[in-house]
Amino acid sequence: MRRARTDRANRVRGLYAVTPDLADVDALAAKVGAAIEGGARIVQYRNKSLASSARRAQAQRLAEICLRHGVLFIVNDDPALARDVDAGGVHVGEADGDLPHVRDIVGSDRLIGVSCYDDFARAREGVERGADYVAFGSFFPSTVKPGARRATLDLLARARALAVPVVAIGGIDAANAASLRDAGASAVAVISDVFAHASLADVARHARAIAELFDP
Repeated sequence: MRRARTDRANRVRGLYAVTPDLADVDALAAKVGAAIEGGARIVQYRNKSLASSARRAQAQRLAEICLRHGVLFIVNDDPALARDVDAGGVHVGEADGDLPHVRDIVGSDRLIGVSCYDDFARAREGVERGADYVAFGSFFPSTVKPGARRATLDLLARARALAVPVVAIGGIDAANAASLRDAGASAVAVISDVFAHASLADVARHARAIAELFDP
């Protein structure tokens, strides 16, 4: 792994804030700023509904915010977009392409994160094929993906042997994040508990409640 990737992978820790589907770029930027104020160390841009031009505009805006605050910025599903907005990496699922092909697109310095659901073998293969971190979940019932496969806590402990950061996702909030941390998660990926609030102060407060669980 190149030095830039090593440094970035070491930053996959704590609150990993995943954006909600908001069309208004100003509203989205404000919420991401509040989450960063609350302690988010990683922001993943995820939007499944917008046209590509609107997604590009949003991703560019968030990339600039994250750069300004020293926060790692990841793009979901779209290696070319991650490259074009100079994100720190891309996160891919099982339908998002072969990892060597993804690496060809994003280059040698950006991170590749892999969704592994409830499958340790997929995580091990992903690391062997160049993934820089792995993600498991859903650990708890999720309003974003109510039909998601459910993962068990023992996966987090097993995955530590892969020697890459391990991210937990799915229905996570301040009340249950500590159990994932204690089981071996390097970071917890959260959408609703951070972003499902009208008040920016509440976004920051909910982010802080999770982020502080990972403070030294």
